[in-house]
Amino acid sequence: MTATAAQKYLLVTGGTRGIGRAVAARFVAEGFGVLTCARSAPDLDRLRADLTAAHPGADVRTFVADLGDPAQTAALGAWALAQTGPDGVALVPAVVVHNTGVFVSGRIQDEPDGALRRLLEVNVASAYDLTRAVLPPMLVRGEGHFFTICSTASIMAYSAGGSYCISKFALLGFTKVLREELKTSALRVTAILPGATLTDSWAGADLPPDRLMPPEDVAEAVWTAWAASPRTVVEEVLLRPQLGDLP
Repeated sequence: MTATAAQKYLLVTGGTRGIGRAVAARFVAEGFGVLTCARSAPDLDRLRADLTAAHPGADVRTFVADLGDPAQTAALGAWALAQTGPDGVALVPAVVVHNTGVFVSGRIQDEPDGALRRLLEVNVASAYDLTRAVLPPMLVRGEGHFFTICSTASIMAYSAGGSYCISKFALLGFTKVLREELKTSALRVTAILPGATLTDSWAGADLPPDRLMPPEDVAEAVWTAWAASPRTVVEEVLLRPQLGDLP
């Protein structure tokens, strides 16, 4: 597919692995162009190569950024807004998926010093800052859809969840506030709350495969929520493994 000004674009953070990669692949398969970021340039190169091999002509644009650094988050927003089509028309994202996140295990009393600030910066502040960057042109256009990849940890605390749970509760709170603020704008907002999903967070865990959801199922939930009529918004999607939460 050749990119045109009329083509819709997905902006997804952390697009090289896990849920972010699955979301990028799902939307590219539907003809979307993709704007994405990650910390590793080689990983981004592999993502672009894989997506364009599977979908020749797909427009996949990448940016190296660590969203734990506010300056790099700001740079990502500026880069996204500077993108144009072949005719020079600005590419305003139709869908924004805040996927970047970091997990640190530990109790409040014994987790590493600085864990809360680090997790709030990556898991919450990056979504807040990037939303503020791309929201103005989306409001002008009068359409768009924001997704936050929250977690079951956004609605229930668990042992050794510590700052991770705190950050995910905050991310869901951010999503709820954004939803209220954008109700009359025609922009939609959805929180995705997956349980245990087969991503790098579970790397090395001695678990049978059927205890973890495939990230493609989470991506399908994102696509389905976006594909609903503009008269409908799916405010929250809660997904868990068939056998329930891990003990």
